Amino acid sequence: MSWTSPHGTPLPDWRKRTLIMGIMNLAPDSFSDGGQLSDEASALARADQLLSEGADVLDLGAESTRPGATPVDAATELARLLPIVKALRRRFPQAVLSVDTYKPAVAHAAVEAGADLVNDVEGGRFEARPDESPMGSTCARLRCPLILMHRRAQADYEDFWPEVLQDLRLSLRCAQAAGMRAEQLWTDPGFGFGKTPVQNLMLVRDLAKIAALGFPVLLGTSRKSTLGLVLGETDPLRRGPGNDVTAAWGIAQGASMIRVHDVAAHRPIVRMADALRHGPGWSPEA
Repeated sequence: MSWTSPHGTPLPDWRKRTLIMGIMNLAPDSFSDGGQLSDEASALARADQLLSEGADVLDLGAESTRPGATPVDAATELARLLPIVKALRRRFPQAVLSVDTYKPAVAHAAVEAGADLVNDVEGGRFEARPDESPMGSTCARLRCPLILMHRRAQADYEDFWPEVLQDLRLSLRCAQAAGMRAEQLWTDPGFGFGKTPVQNLMLVRDLAKIAALGFPVLLGTSRKSTLGLVLGETDPLRRGPGNDVTAAWGIAQGASMIRVHDVAAHRPIVRMADALRHGPGWSPEA
């Protein structure tokens, strides 16, 4: 079985081609585009643009998770998020909507309002006791897919890859113990979250190690500071070559979906990378 929406929204098949998740930051302090989607009209216009450019999923985030960002409470997050989720569901009834949150209460309300899946930067285990997944329990009850991202507060690894894989296995095991079906689960290596720049590069270089866990992988490198460091570019909007190369390399290493700001720019990159990955199995109609 493939992943399914609790609302019956058709979800694209990640086994046939790499999917593109378009970023919609609703928080005023997001690192590269904060404050641009400050009302319903601007959010609808941005969603229309991303969908027309080929986004398979719209990822709505109402709390910035950039380093140093000020956390917000659930009420604030929901005040930003719910009107947009409802407006998007009315305007674009077939669009696939993801909510980027680590709070189960926010996820529950957003899915009830029309979101199809949850993208959790805390791996489903925010403020969890050992072997528990509060977000896994919530998404199991809602019957919605859940993306589990790897994250640590600090880059405190003694042996990087074994520990990253161990952390992700724990998130997956806890989510399944909480009732999540395997086909509803994704992983995310957490590029830029609790890693040094070198460790971030290692994640993309050897992403196949995460794909080998047996779950589809979401990769999000778009505009992040490690790209700027490599390219010597302080302006996030000028990190396009870094976006392009990490997306193509990640797809070659097994990424099933990439999370990006610039959907139109990534469509030909995804198509070309998919053609190379499929090799003899590729056709122009793919």
